[in-house]
Amino acid sequence: MDARVLLRHVLKCTAARLAGWPEQRLSAREWEDYRALVERRVAGEPVAYLVGEREFFGRNFMVTPAVLIPRPDTELLVELALAHFSGEPRLRLLDMGTGSGALAVTLALELEAADVTALDRSREALWVAMANAAKLGASVSFVQSDWFSGLGEERFQLIVANPPYIAAADPHLEEGDLRFEPRTALAAGPAGLDDLAEIVAGAPHHLDPGGWLFLEHGYDQAMSVRSLLADAGFAAITSWKDLAGIERVSGGRWLGRA
Repeated sequence: MDARVLLRHVLKCTAARLAGWPEQRLSAREWEDYRALVERRVAGEPVAYLVGEREFFGRNFMVTPAVLIPRPDTELLVELALAHFSGEPRLRLLDMGTGSGALAVTLALELEAADVTALDRSREALWVAMANAAKLGASVSFVQSDWFSGLGEERFQLIVANPPYIAAADPHLEEGDLRFEPRTALAAGPAGLDDLAEIVAGAPHHLDPGGWLFLEHGYDQAMSVRSLLADAGFAAITSWKDLAGIERVSGGRWLGRA
């Protein structure tokens, strides 16, 4: 599958054309370009970085090594936002650690009345996110901020986040595609909970009463994240399972005012 994706990228053709004309010979330049990409893939470089894009919620997003590659698991955050807020007039929504902008742009397009803000501490990531918003025609406000520090007194009805949640010493960080992705977008402290804890602690100061916080987390972190939400005073705390049956997103409703 990777080989076909790379070949389609070099030839700039559809999967149907590749299947329909398998006898087509590559030019010398096409062969060299294809061979170079295959060698980079054999060395472990992610296909998404090699072709410069990855599909998310039915749309193609530009990706570079400055951002995490969007994954299907994260689409659960979109589905939860749509389930809770479809039809909500003038929804104020915040995407934290936006990276490629996949979440923010998708939600801005799916919730057309939403006022979407996306933040990231990385200027390089924000350039990618802004390019995706422009390409897909999404209206999103972008802020360079280390979590909540650059938001002032702004409040929202919904905060979503797919923050770093892998333990810093996890051996998987040295395997597969993860070796090539930005470490700051993956790892967060000894147990992988540092950024999740910081977001949960700060969210009450930026949520309207009745607002929701949805957080993606690791396969074994649901109980810990529920505890963080409970300690911070959230209500209606729930974890939701991804397509593999793993508790992948946890969230709660803020009923008070910080």
